[in-house]
Amino acid sequence: MTVMKSMLAAAVATVALSAQAQSLPTSGTLVVVPANGEVVHANDQVTITLAIEEQDKDKAAAASRVNQKMNQGVAIVKKADPQAVLKTQGYYTYAVYPETAPLPPGSVAKPKVPTGWRVGQYLQVTTTNLAALPKTVSAAQGVLTLNRLNFGLAPATVRKLDDQRIAAAYANLQQRVAGIAGAMGRNVNDAVIDTIDFEGSGNYTQRVNVAGARNMSADAMHYSEQVAEPSFEPGETTLNMGLVAKVKFK
Repeated sequence: MTVMKSMLAAAVATVALSAQAQSLPTSGTLVVVPANGEVVHANDQVTITLAIEEQDKDKAAAASRVNQKMNQGVAIVKKADPQAVLKTQGYYTYAVYPETAPLPPGSVAKPKVPTGWRVGQYLQVTTTNLAALPKTVSAAQGVLTLNRLNFGLAPATVRKLDDQRIAAAYANLQQRVAGIAGAMGRNVNDAVIDTIDFEGSGNYTQRVNVAGARNMSADAMHYSEQVAEPSFEPGETTLNMGLVAKVKFK
């Protein structure tokens, strides 16, 4: 009996508090409402990073092979995908030193003499021709190594989706204002938007990393070597549009 009285008292108190909350004056209330809209679109652009690295006791010989193979790789990619945009980058030359055992205390280390040189370079390829991507990569891998792929949206696609992002964010704002009005016991028609601050935010690329094995030997690379075509799934990208609005109730 006592338990039932306690439950009844709690229920009465809850109803009373709810009634008091609904009776709070809301005329002229200014509410700050965050909202967010998102649009999902299939990726239609890829950025490929191809690489070449050589090692030799003769620095000039290593550099010469890198230059030759990069020129061949560029020609292969241009032929496989004429619309691709190419950019060479990251040329490097490093000395290779022999491993040495720790010196006894008090010993003076001799100047290290390099036993060889590592020379390499990267090639960045950007294209929207995803249908030819496996064939292009396969052809390039006959000379270069595949270091990385970044799938995403072309700039033109992002611009086309901008209107959809804005519309999605505004629709979400309307839903949230309606929910707030209902919680306040007000008609949504009493709400007037005072200010809207659109602030775009989103992850425009979906990264897919594919590790490429380094080729350290000149004899291990054959220009006529045929590489089986790889399989790629471009996936999709979600674009977000955030906004913050000030809504005033009459």
